[in-house]
Amino acid sequence: MDSSLLTPLTLSATEAEAVRLSLRVSLWAVSGSLPLALLCAWVLARRSFPGKVLLDGVIHLPLVLPPVVVGYLLLLLLGRKGPVGKILLETFGVTLAFTWQGAAVAAAVVSFPLLVRALRVSLETLDPGLEAAARTLGAGPLRVFLTVTLPLMAPGLIGGTILAFARSLSEFGATITFVSNIPGQTRTLPVALYTAAQTPGGDWAALRLCVLSVCLAFVALLASEGLSRFLKRRISG
Repeated sequence: MDSSLLTPLTLSATEAEAVRLSLRVSLWAVSGSLPLALLCAWVLARRSFPGKVLLDGVIHLPLVLPPVVVGYLLLLLLGRKGPVGKILLETFGVTLAFTWQGAAVAAAVVSFPLLVRALRVSLETLDPGLEAAARTLGAGPLRVFLTVTLPLMAPGLIGGTILAFARSLSEFGATITFVSNIPGQTRTLPVALYTAAQTPGGDWAALRLCVLSVCLAFVALLASEGLSRFLKRRISG
């Protein structure tokens, strides 16, 4: 009998490696894209300008495009011979394609619209009078944003961040297209599950990876909901 059947709660070396890589990729994807997401959400929520609809469409385009298309576009743009990838390689010696850093970029691009959307909704539901009151007391725009706007939008910020993190954990199509399937480097949890499902006799390994993916995603969603409710109670209290 396969010894893995006797240790359902123990991660194998392959599973542990895939989980660690997925967590690292997701953390970098969300933390790297959060400042830009805040800026985009603020612009979309608080500013009116020609081309705003176009900007909104571009930001949300990865949400409706097939992930494989996103990965292929990243490969064309950031590959070694791509217009941006060539500059990164020749100027900084940085290569994103077929690396875990590239996997983080792919996850960030795919999860970015979810993060922007959550932040924008939070900004649009804030009472502008609170910010106006802070400005009348002499607070500058940056201080108003840091001391009034940001704390009030904390539930949406936390919820959107965790939702984007969960989406990054589950990213497959853009990842495998842009950075391929390299063990220990780009084989995240979804890619490892795909590999196991395509391997003869890998049904049990695929099932275990599937359960792991479901558990991680479920924990992330519960954390998002719980933290959002806690912060809303604190703010309303």
